[in-house]
Amino acid sequence: MAQQTEDQHCRAIPTDSPVWDRFFTVAPLVIVGTREGGGGYDLAPKHMAMPLGWHNYYCFVCSRTHATQHNVEATGQFTVSFPRPDQILQASMAAGPRVEDGSKPTLAALETFPASAVDGVLVRGAYLWLECALERMLEGFGDNTLIIGRVLAASADERILRASEPDDEGPIPHPPLLAYLSPGRFASVEQSSPFPFRVGFQL
Repeated sequence: MAQQTEDQHCRAIPTDSPVWDRFFTVAPLVIVGTREGGGGYDLAPKHMAMPLGWHNYYCFVCSRTHATQHNVEATGQFTVSFPRPDQILQASMAAGPRVEDGSKPTLAALETFPASAVDGVLVRGAYLWLECALERMLEGFGDNTLIIGRVLAASADERILRASEPDDEGPIPHPPLLAYLSPGRFASVEQSSPFPFRVGFQL
């Protein structure tokens, strides 16, 4: 009888095709806003998105097949709204199909307000908003592009703001945060615990 080990449940995943649909991973879910060529605004949900480094840069993955990339390329700017768990249906509506005239009627489900530092809109009711100028685009990741923006303006629901680091030692009384469980699920983050850093070490 083979001896059982701690990794007895480990199974290799073939890499001759993308591996990401074979398991769930935790990611943010944001709504990226861009100015359309016709004068309106587009909103699109993205989950491959994150801060880039410790300075004021934010990035997300897109594709030349998406209007978002063409809009950012043309205008040099974009907005990012972080929706709440109770806005998950509105976020889904932002992914609605375009009709014959190129518009997305489902965007009517999202209430917006004007950005302050760029020509764009932000989603009302979200908990965090970023306004970004295009820093650069990096292509060559298959048919995908990494779009990097420099944060020109940021604002947040005051209830999610950290008052000081010592406050992080206990429960954090903030509204629930939305997490995307790729592929195709979501979760509401309502509780968190301090990370057990070694003395002098940070991520």
